Amino acid sequence: MIFRSDLHLHSPYSRATSPACTPAGIAQAARIKGIQVIATGDCIHPVWLSLLDEQLEPAESGLFSLKKPYAKESMQYLPSVGTQSPVRFMLSTEISLIYKHDGATRKVHHLIYLPTIAAARRLQSVLASRGNIHSDGRPILGMSSHELLSLVLEVSSGAVLIPAHGWTPWFSLFGSRSGYDRLEDCFGDLSDQIFAIETGLSADPDMIRRISALDHLALLSNSDCHSLAMVAREATVYDTELSYNGIMQTLRANDRQTLLGTIEFFPEEGKYHHDGHRDCGVCLSPQESLSLHNRCPVCSKPLTLGVLHRINSMADRELPVYPINAPDQQHTVPLREILSGLLSVGVSSKKVSNYYEQTLRCLGSELDILLTLPICAIGDFDQKLARHIEAIRSNNVLREAGFDGQFGRITIS
Repeated sequence: MIFRSDLHLHSPYSRATSPACTPAGIAQAARIKGIQVIATGDCIHPVWLSLLDEQLEPAESGLFSLKKPYAKESMQYLPSVGTQSPVRFMLSTEISLIYKHDGATRKVHHLIYLPTIAAARRLQSVLASRGNIHSDGRPILGMSSHELLSLVLEVSSGAVLIPAHGWTPWFSLFGSRSGYDRLEDCFGDLSDQIFAIETGLSADPDMIRRISALDHLALLSNSDCHSLAMVAREATVYDTELSYNGIMQTLRANDRQTLLGTIEFFPEEGKYHHDGHRDCGVCLSPQESLSLHNRCPVCSKPLTLGVLHRINSMADRELPVYPINAPDQQHTVPLREILSGLLSVGVSSKKVSNYYEQTLRCLGSELDILLTLPICAIGDFDQKLARHIEAIRSNNVLREAGFDGQFGRITIS
């Protein structure tokens, strides 16, 4: 079965997350976007886990669906095409770790996936004894990555840890501000338990596949969203059994026969692609930063070194290397952003929202429109929209890089 997943998002119990991110709201957004497997997010937060237990029921092995009363709520608005595929939930959480290791303060985010509510409750109990899991859906804990991975593996044989947004400067495995240079430095003797890494919005496979030490890792793309509108801004595509084990075995195999590929931001649109200082209005390429000894030309303080800079420092290849069986990648731009440009109004405007809903009702789910629907079919609805999507599919875009927490901009050339 071919399907798409978005396996990183947050609940209303995480800071700066929309209260609309209820289970029903998440399921509704997944259908609108064209996602079949969606993360629950925050599954060890006590209140959220109780809510998940109340509103979800087991479906395919290791996956969950909304119970009927809540499923009706999720059907309030759907596009008219492409809504037949089931939406399934996978239990997930993101953990923020801050700890001292090898003489440095490490700040690393990890994604954890669990196949059962019982496993989530066991992990909840274990982590509650080591820190505060109540105050934020993404708890901050003072343990090492090695210790967290060890605990995850103990609570369930099917539990999985995947490093989140692997090169984000402030909170990631390889981040320039607080990360590591090697997988083994972080996880030690448990490194072989890591079989995938999340690309993050500011990186893509072409960047990551310049690092030969990570060739064995599958690349997972997710939205890391805090609002329903941002669901599936990045995603992953499979052709495998619709089950928890089917997805995890596919990531372990890392073969395009079953892991078809990732749906990516143009990495320049990510908010940490280039180096810079947002407060100083300074955005620099890695080469420019190096010429300035990585210091801001305005305030002279150290620059926030972005994802491209960090990958350049780790890379042992000038160009990416892919085996014959490597998963594919597709770059796209969220449909609301495209419509915002076409209509010359803000992306959050009522005009964009109305036309977005009209487009979905006529053409189907967002990812189908962006990636697979024939251009001629889009043209029958809106010729200008068809031209823009055709340009994006051909990578014929202008790219203004994001930096130091400020999103970049993609426009049609």
